[in-house]
Amino acid sequence: MTSAGLNVTSVVLAGFLQLSDHRFFFFFVCLVAFVFVLFSDSLVVYLVVSRRSLHRPMYVFVAAVLLNSLTASVTVYPKLLSDLSGGGAVQISHNACVCQAFVVYSLGGSSFMLLAAMAFDRYVSICCPLRYAALVSPSAVAALLLLCWLLPACLVGGAALLASRLPLCHSRLSRLYCDIYSFVRLSCGGGAALLSEVYGLVCSTVTVFLPATFVLFSYGRILTICLHRSRSFSNKALRTCLPHLLVFLNYSLSTSSELLQRRLLTASDADASLLTSVLMIVVPTVLNPVVYGLKVKEIFIQAKKLMRCQTRS
Repeated sequence: MTSAGLNVTSVVLAGFLQLSDHRFFFFFVCLVAFVFVLFSDSLVVYLVVSRRSLHRPMYVFVAAVLLNSLTASVTVYPKLLSDLSGGGAVQISHNACVCQAFVVYSLGGSSFMLLAAMAFDRYVSICCPLRYAALVSPSAVAALLLLCWLLPACLVGGAALLASRLPLCHSRLSRLYCDIYSFVRLSCGGGAALLSEVYGLVCSTVTVFLPATFVLFSYGRILTICLHRSRSFSNKALRTCLPHLLVFLNYSLSTSSELLQRRLLTASDADASLLTSVLMIVVPTVLNPVVYGLKVKEIFIQAKKLMRCQTRS
């Protein structure tokens, strides 16, 4: 129990207490999801790295998206499984909560920026094919990848630093992991908390809303081009864009439900908060390798070849 004006040094993740009756079920679901993500993401990344036919920008971006998802899974799932195997609510220190929030938010922002880079690759390939080699060169791809990982890390790092300096007057979060917005809501309020919220909104705009807008613009232009080209060209172009659109919708729906729940629902809506925190962890990480493994023809073919070789040996 805490009261206003008391500086809290730890946070209680009360979502685990709400799962007390279904703890082992969620442990099993998360364990299966984690093992699947480890195997499938690693497989696709290995194929892109080891197969010369996949050494093209589109597949490099696919590998980057899945590597980003794999990194997030490795940093989130093990602690989640450890906490689910215990009993009652989970207590986490002030600094550990901020660090966890930094990892979740920075990698989440990187996901949207990588999808925007992928949309840029598809846009140039379909709408400006003669300039593709110049605009999407290996050096340009490397620069885009660095930007996609470093910019969210720097912006979210600033938000985490601001949040870490806030005195907390409350300690209870109805979630399974920490996020910066919920952490700021535990603070005692005042100008510093308002500054953190405004800065967080700027971070969300730069790392989520602007990349999402660019993705929608790019695929809108691609669709317009396809409507004026031959059926065979349109079918091929749309087939290469479909997996990226599915992954984009996957991230967008999960993130939108998270943002809407946090902004519109009250603190008493604990079940909704818990549900969205579970969906944010499981859904994107599991669906991404399924989409790329099954919908990207070249990756699917290389995966089948690898499996056949392993079976024969």
